[in-house]
Amino acid sequence: MTIDFYFDVVCPYAWVASQRLEWLARSTGHAVRHRPILLGGVLRAVGNVDVPMDAMAPPKAAYTVRDVQRQAERAGLGVSYPDDHPRRTVEAMRLLTAAPDDVVPRLAQDLWKAYWTDHERLTDRAVLERLARPYGVDVAAIDDPDVKEALRANTEAAVQAGVFGVPTLASGGFFVWGSDRLDSFATDLGAPLQPSLPRGPIEVFHDFSSPYSYLGVMALLESGADITLRPFLLGALFKAIGTPIIPLRSFNAAKQRWAEGDMVAQARYRGQPFRFTDHFPLRTVTALRVALVEPATTAALYRAAWAHNRDIADEAVLVALLDEAGFDGADLVARTADPAVKEALRENTDRAVRIGIPGAPTFVRPDGELFWGQDRLDVVAWREAGGA
Repeated sequence: MTIDFYFDVVCPYAWVASQRLEWLARSTGHAVRHRPILLGGVLRAVGNVDVPMDAMAPPKAAYTVRDVQRQAERAGLGVSYPDDHPRRTVEAMRLLTAAPDDVVPRLAQDLWKAYWTDHERLTDRAVLERLARPYGVDVAAIDDPDVKEALRANTEAAVQAGVFGVPTLASGGFFVWGSDRLDSFATDLGAPLQPSLPRGPIEVFHDFSSPYSYLGVMALLESGADITLRPFLLGALFKAIGTPIIPLRSFNAAKQRWAEGDMVAQARYRGQPFRFTDHFPLRTVTALRVALVEPATTAALYRAAWAHNRDIADEAVLVALLDEAGFDGADLVARTADPAVKEALRENTDRAVRIGIPGAPTFVRPDGELFWGQDRLDVVAWREAGGA
């Protein structure tokens, strides 16, 4: 079987992902086929903005820049944003489209480095000529109408296949977006991997309203990591920083379809039962206050919401499920009326805003470094083990 790797050198995450393609091929026994496409064309076709970071709330955009640099550092790459990013890469992607298949991976590496490390302009014919010459690729090919049409057709075919961004990898009915999905993708293709988890200490900012919070928090709770749980109101954070209150509903149709499948895939990778709740969006204020009063209820509350489809906003349901888990549900719910408990939840939320948390779950190391998303637990573990 073949893994299709859809990419554009304008994306630094695609460069990060490319560093693990040989590992992915060895781990799965699948050959990797590089598929050059135009990210801008994809974004326009699916109804997204041309520059995704322009639509991000400032804390999320700032976090993304830090995250790109950290991911690049982990991959041994030198990445920094050109002042005028994103720059035009149409000519570079035509050059890759014209290149022989065995040349594309190597030439792509040189183009990524030229853009992201050396900040060269890939519209400059002299730059492209210098990079293409060692591979015997004629830079004049970027003017060939057949090459232009092939790149356009490749981009259109990618959109038809469900691609809405890069990097995207697809094989055997499995389809993932992002450099942070390669391990779970490999396990779906048969590689025997176990997720890497940090030991802590870590603060964990979370809200029961997020299925990804469920997966990240449960992974840490079951591992016995040294964590301090910080329940907070995700909706209030989103309102404060200018993010859509229900991000899933702001996605284009292709990304929504992917996200629905991705939740199932990530739950499978984490070994957690999962069912998307019928009660979405969940109102979690009382449940979060319960978790503040008694942190030991956290796992039961998450399982009720995201494995058993129970409406944790319903006080009677909340009392019953807490009783079933061995707690005094009525007492815990009654204690959520304490002004000190309400203030603690407000303070956790205010602190999340102050320190630049972009969403849930977010993991905070003792030095203050933030990691957003259950898909960053392996990066937390890398940093904890001395990754620098």
